[in-house]
Amino acid sequence: MQLQVLNSPFNQEQAELLNRLLPSLTESQKVWLSGFLAASQVQAHSGSQAAAALETLEVPVSVNNVKTITKEVTILFGSQSGNAKGLADKAKKTLEGQDFKVTLSSMSDFKPNNLKKVDNLLIIVSTHGEGEPPDNAISFHEFLHGKRAPKLEGLQYSVLALGDSSYEFFCETGKQFDQRLEELGGTRLYPRFDCDVDYDEPAAEWLEGVLNSLNEAQGGNTSHQVSAEGTQSLESQYSRTNPFKAEVLENLNLNGRGSNKETRHLELSLEGSGLTFEPGDTLGIYPENDPGLVDLLLEELKWNPEEKVNINKQGEIRSLKDALISYFELTVLTKPLLEKALELSNNEKLRELLASGDVKEYLNGRDLLDLVRDFGPWNVSAQDFVSILRKLPARLYSIASSYAANPEEVHLTIGAVRYEAHGRDRKGVCSILCAERLEPGDTLPIYIQKNDNFKLPNNPDTPIIMVGPGTGVAPFRSFMQEREEIGAEGKSWMFFGDQHFVTDFLYQTEWQKWLKDGVLTKMDVAFSRDMDEKVYVQHRMLEHSKELFEWLEEGANVYICGDEKNMAKDVHNTLIEIIEKEGGMSREKAEAYLASMQQQKRYQRDVY
Repeated sequence: MQLQVLNSPFNQEQAELLNRLLPSLTESQKVWLSGFLAASQVQAHSGSQAAAALETLEVPVSVNNVKTITKEVTILFGSQSGNAKGLADKAKKTLEGQDFKVTLSSMSDFKPNNLKKVDNLLIIVSTHGEGEPPDNAISFHEFLHGKRAPKLEGLQYSVLALGDSSYEFFCETGKQFDQRLEELGGTRLYPRFDCDVDYDEPAAEWLEGVLNSLNEAQGGNTSHQVSAEGTQSLESQYSRTNPFKAEVLENLNLNGRGSNKETRHLELSLEGSGLTFEPGDTLGIYPENDPGLVDLLLEELKWNPEEKVNINKQGEIRSLKDALISYFELTVLTKPLLEKALELSNNEKLRELLASGDVKEYLNGRDLLDLVRDFGPWNVSAQDFVSILRKLPARLYSIASSYAANPEEVHLTIGAVRYEAHGRDRKGVCSILCAERLEPGDTLPIYIQKNDNFKLPNNPDTPIIMVGPGTGVAPFRSFMQEREEIGAEGKSWMFFGDQHFVTDFLYQTEWQKWLKDGVLTKMDVAFSRDMDEKVYVQHRMLEHSKELFEWLEEGANVYICGDEKNMAKDVHNTLIEIIEKEGGMSREKAEAYLASMQQQKRYQRDVY
């Protein structure tokens, strides 16, 4: 139905212009225009006439071309470790509390062609590795950036990007989604927020802004406030923002005497917490910094350790030493930190470094003590200095036990990180806390992080193939404990690797028992330093390529856990090589085969 000149205050030319314009307007543009006309002072009664006219004009040439104002919201998340998924769950709950109808989906489960049916879209996505989408966002990201992506003129959207500012491509995936949706014709419902590792408060601010924008479009209340509290399970009051202090039950070194490595097996009590988990989930630990590093910092800056400082927006006061030990990050430098430090020191060498483009090289392997020593003097107060530091983030570890097999407990496998860089010995914050300063009876602040991207198959008869060298063995110990507990009948095949058989075969007796009892069907190991030529897990996979492909054809799920940069990429390429060779396929078809497995959740990775 079109606007007719007859019985309207518009001439033929005006009517034609309006009939071309109105179908192209978004709902927020129509709301704005209606308000603008209503506020017009051309005549005392013109506002009501204009509003009535606009109501008449909202019936376009083709009804299908214009979407009505709707309370439907679609939330899509891309999440590797579970942070984006947790925030998406919270956004859904908050919006539903305001009577919005919410569709929540992982990007991998969403049919991209349905985008054209969406009016309001919220994207919550993390950035993985060096600016890459998380695994469950890859296919959607490729679709949206490909030639088949639809025009989205009627879409309102907003993006919440999660990242880590210590990486060069901070929040890159979120930035790409935000830009691409704009290119396709979408309109920002609310500006993109880029969140660093301490994301709770900015994420709450973003959600509040989104909710107020949606309510404004509905003509409703725009003053809703969102709490920064994290999501928590129905069973437990403890969460990321309210960690449980878990007692240490055991703290053992898994490596034999003479090993180049130290791998701690930690057993923690969950008694009284109400916390539960599934195999594949991760545990977050809030660690403390090395007191020795803090003493060196205080000595260098000549500050009083007992001076009181305000550590956050809530006005929490602590002694300077306590704040440096337990609240602020000291071992990781970021470009934003260097830029803030320049404002305090006005050091010419630091200014030159930031202007030179060599920042990434400087950041690698250096910490706050290096920054203090390299770019002083620091004629500022302790309060001003700590105000530029970011909060010490939690460390996430794959859970190495089954809750069904070990009720009220959680086990971890943590490799101690020690190395030398720039003339000083360096230590991993959490791993060395566990290796050197944590005794049975001590407590650790912890929380459970659900990871829906790394789960055993629903059908216990499904075969599984596990690849986990070094501490990547952790989740597969939980898999085996769980499958033993439930009496799973499906075949299982483990590929494990490390440096030396005698000293570095983690959980060796347990693997041997599972093999003997039939819980584990096959196990292949690769100890790289025991032979003249280094052998890794991918080499063992190639040795059994025919049988491995047969397992894939039988419907086996493949799981990879461990180092992303080297191992995970090598194993990924090896899988493609095996599929190409044994399936008689081209490289392109082999890649599509593995991508299809990933889409079906038959190929899952927990990499770091």
